[in-house]
Amino acid sequence: MVAVQTDDGPPRRAGLGQAAILVVAGFMPIMAIVSLAPAVPSIMARFSDTPNVQLLAPLLVSAPGLMVALLSPVAGLLVDRYGRRPIFIGATAFYALFGIAPYFLDDLRAIFATRLALGITEAAILTIVNTLIADYFDPVARRRVLAAQSVVGPIFGTSVILLSGYLTEQQWNLAFLIYSAAFPIFVLSAFLIFEPRKNAVIEGAASTLQAAALAFPWPDVIKYVAVTFFAANLYYIFIIQAGLAYEEVGVASPAQIGAYISIASVGVPIGGILFGVLGKRSASFLTAAFLFLLGAGMLGIGLARDAQTMLAASFVQQMGAGMTVPTLIYWAQSVLPFELRGRGIGIWCSAFFLGQFTSPFLMQAARLPSGDAVGAFAVSGMIALVGALVGAFVTVTRRRTPASAAAA
Repeated sequence: MVAVQTDDGPPRRAGLGQAAILVVAGFMPIMAIVSLAPAVPSIMARFSDTPNVQLLAPLLVSAPGLMVALLSPVAGLLVDRYGRRPIFIGATAFYALFGIAPYFLDDLRAIFATRLALGITEAAILTIVNTLIADYFDPVARRRVLAAQSVVGPIFGTSVILLSGYLTEQQWNLAFLIYSAAFPIFVLSAFLIFEPRKNAVIEGAASTLQAAALAFPWPDVIKYVAVTFFAANLYYIFIIQAGLAYEEVGVASPAQIGAYISIASVGVPIGGILFGVLGKRSASFLTAAFLFLLGAGMLGIGLARDAQTMLAASFVQQMGAGMTVPTLIYWAQSVLPFELRGRGIGIWCSAFFLGQFTSPFLMQAARLPSGDAVGAFAVSGMIALVGALVGAFVTVTRRRTPASAAAA
């Protein structure tokens, strides 16, 4: 933990309270997806007379993510210009209001509009959370916070899915009340989140004047955006398509499919811990590591002919998934100076959620050789392994370059 100087008064130290708020708030954009997944059939039944309900109801789940992809760069620009704290506190309040609004509505199009508005708040929250992690904490503490997000996130996700399923059984719109959990986050943020000042974190970066003189680091940003988009397409394949793969090896019961996927998801927090252990290594090494786990796992799913083998491969894939997000965020945080951090993180968020949107198209293309989901997993796994080889090559090349230069 490090001291951070606010605009007036003595230095304020970011500690466990700030870390806890950022870890929990970082889950809010994900909650928008997982909280409604069990409710879609009930929503479709409730609005069965609404035109295009079969399209609109599933879009309620994905619409906020699309807004994150489109608006995160704008959110980053506003954060750098007007500050982190006021936008974050306002976004958490409106997140709660827009989140619970559908409970009081009885028009599917109006509900859809609130989901789009919710996505706007998510773009701000996700951008600011990842910006403040870098603002508040030095690299060592930063890795711990990101690893904690990877460990805690799956626990929150499973809990929210179970709660949403239970509430939806009671009433079709009760799951929307889950968003009221954002109200205590809003209150605690008002007390705990403070505005950092530039050059507050001692991390071996340029001084404030030097950072201000730097142009936007487009070469670095383009690199992590390209890798993030590539990795996000692979990351979401399992989330979206795993059920189909299990069906193709003979698992007919949705409850059994859910159980297999839940068991495999234990690998996600293990991957987060693995990131915490390996976090000092280079971005190219960590990228090669998570792409190798993703690729080996997906290739194993593609080669599996029974549910047990597929479960083992799924566990490996989920370990890679647990490493993916903290690695990519930490990479982005590490190359951005304070003055440009919001914009750079906003672009990262956009790339990751755009990958969520395009992932089904990649999966559809990967189906072409075999025509089934299992074969598509094998093709996607090989693509990921090629990416891992590229990351490993970059890692080795960078290690040799200083030695070669010294010899010269």
